[in-house]
Amino acid sequence: MRGQDQVIATLNELLADELSAINQYVVHAEMCANWGYSKLHKATEARAITEMRHAEKLIQRLLFLQGRPQVSAMGPVNIGERVEEQLRQDLQAEHRAVTQYNHAIRLCEEAKDHGTAELLRTILQEEEEHVDWLEAQQEQISQLGLPLYLAQQRDD
Repeated sequence: MRGQDQVIATLNELLADELSAINQYVVHAEMCANWGYSKLHKATEARAITEMRHAEKLIQRLLFLQGRPQVSAMGPVNIGERVEEQLRQDLQAEHRAVTQYNHAIRLCEEAKDHGTAELLRTILQEEEEHVDWLEAQQEQISQLGLPLYLAQQRDD
């Protein structure tokens, strides 16, 4: 089935952002592991895996619509040097994703591509869950203070 050019272009933009998020989250996860924050490592690694699944779904949809997945293009990758900066950078990426998915869903609805819109809604819900988790981490830091929060991120 041939998809509309604007939908295909939008899916490729979303794919670029997902590929960027994967790289950012993998680096952040490994930095947390290196610092001994195994709980943050596991949570961030799980988020990276979810983003990989999003990228896979977008690639599948692009191919279904007879589009060409653009896997060499990526958006910005912002690496935080400290945990609180990582959480802030990741939250900004997730807010950007929520905005982009909402825009893409509207575009697909206008283009009468309801199948793509439905796919994007499922991804949007997971992105919103990421926002919620990241906001909760920032609130914990605010309430507990950074040292106590970080102490809780170790498995020992």
